Amino acid sequence: MRLHREGTPTILLVTGLACIIGYAAWHWLPPVAAWPVALAMAALLALVLWFFRSPDRPLNKEPGAVVAPCDGKVVVVEEVTETEYFRDRRIQVSIFMSPLNVHVNYHPIGGTAAYHQYHKGKYLVAWHPKSSTDNERCTVVVAHPVYGEVLVRQIAGALARRICTYPRPGDAVEQGSELGFIKFGSRVDLFLPLSTQVQVRIGDKVKGAETIIARNTP
Repeated sequence: MRLHREGTPTILLVTGLACIIGYAAWHWLPPVAAWPVALAMAALLALVLWFFRSPDRPLNKEPGAVVAPCDGKVVVVEEVTETEYFRDRRIQVSIFMSPLNVHVNYHPIGGTAAYHQYHKGKYLVAWHPKSSTDNERCTVVVAHPVYGEVLVRQIAGALARRICTYPRPGDAVEQGSELGFIKFGSRVDLFLPLSTQVQVRIGDKVKGAETIIARNTP
C-alpha cells in the first residue's frame, strides 16, 4: 500500500494544521482538554491518509472484457443516448464512490486515447440523475480493437472539488493502468456499445481494475 501523489498537497496541509493545533492545545489548554484535541487531529490525519491510499493491483488484461474503472457500488445500468461524443444509443454503467472507497480511477480497457474533454459544472450529489451531464466532469474515449470506442466519464460529487485525468489523445493506455484520481466522493460512468454483455447489476460492489463489468458479444 502506498499514498497517491495527488494527495501530497492535502496531506502536507492537514499535517501542518494538525501540528499547529496540537501544539496550541498542549500549550494553552489543560491536559484533560488537550488530549481530545490531539486525538481529533490524529484521527483527521489518519482519514486523509486512508483516503489517498493507492493499493498495488495487477494489470488485468483480458481480451474482450471491460474491467471496473474504480471501486464502489453500481448505481446505473441502462440504455441511454450519449450526447457528448457518440450521440447515439449506448449502455451506461455508473459506479458511485463513497469517501471511504479507493479513489484511484483505472482504464477499463486498453487501446489508444481518442478524446479528452474537461467540463466545468455543478456539484450535485454523485447519484443524482443529472450529475452525469451537469456536474464538473472529464470525458475520455479509448479506441479498442474489439469494442471500438468506449467512453469513460469522471464526475465530481457534492464533496469532490478536483478531477485529475492523465491520458491525452494519441496516448497508448493499458487495461487496469491509472486513468486518474477524483478527490472526496464522486462517480464514474462507462458508455458501452449495445452489443456489450453487462456482467454486473445495480447494487453490486466492484473493485477497480479487477471486477469484470462487461464482455463483448460478437
